Amino acid sequence: MQRHGTRLLFFCFVFLLSIPARAQSTQTSVESSSSSEAVNHPLALRKERKFPSDLELGGELAGLPRGTTRYITRTELLALPQVTFNVIGDTNFTGSTKISGVRLEDLSKRIAAAPESDMAVAICDDKYRANYPRAYLTAHHPIIVLKVNGKPPAGWPKDSHDHKYDMGPYMISHSKFISSFKIPSHSDEPQIPWGVVRIEFRNEKTVFGSIAPRGPHAGDAAVQAGYRIARQNCFKCHNSGREGGQKSGLAWMELADLATASPEDFGSYIRNPVSKNAQALMPDNPSYDDATLSALTAYFQSFHATVKP
Repeated sequence: MQRHGTRLLFFCFVFLLSIPARAQSTQTSVESSSSSEAVNHPLALRKERKFPSDLELGGELAGLPRGTTRYITRTELLALPQVTFNVIGDTNFTGSTKISGVRLEDLSKRIAAAPESDMAVAICDDKYRANYPRAYLTAHHPIIVLKVNGKPPAGWPKDSHDHKYDMGPYMISHSKFISSFKIPSHSDEPQIPWGVVRIEFRNEKTVFGSIAPRGPHAGDAAVQAGYRIARQNCFKCHNSGREGGQKSGLAWMELADLATASPEDFGSYIRNPVSKNAQALMPDNPSYDDATLSALTAYFQSFHATVKP
């Protein structure tokens, strides 16, 4: 999937819905080392960026007003407890690759305003977002990658698709990813973005509340299934106001309009985008069965649902 590209005409990508993370994989850890215990010294969060490699932090930070932005240097991150493992099967890389970094949940415990309930949101330089609810953090233990094969970002391989984009300054991976749910044919997916420049610690209810289903059918099983799929997948590239990714340029209500106006084309594009647009950037979803497409369609249609008189 292209990371950057010429913006297509509106009709060319109006059905963009479910652009997955830059790479999907099942990862197997064959090496693990170091401790995840908290270090004693406080983190040096800066008001201004000191180096280009500084990681931007925001959202709801402990002891600071909501919306405050701070920066942490790569050196400070390297001083935190590290985990190291060999990851196999990650399509961001070729072959077995050793990765080292800091657990995202450990960083959350140190600086988030409510680390036991907040979610983390990784924001990339192309406005793509990966969301890490508390349940995901607990189940999968994502890691902020600091070294690849012992090297800093300058020595990392290029992106796996075009082989020309830098994957730094940060990326997120896992020591091992095991899918924790499947609804109906959409499996829990690893959130492994690269090009991460900012991490926000947010209130999960606020973030996902912006795309909660509406109307009299909001509680229907199909609508709720579509909501769970959409918030993990579609929300990475499509926005609802300030929430969600802004990579696609197509907002949430525009998706709702399309699902309502032409549900068959909407579903067909999700399953096989190129069949509707030869220049589509979105990968196909051949594993999405009719029930999955129906759930997504019903969910987006809920934004236009009204009670009949």
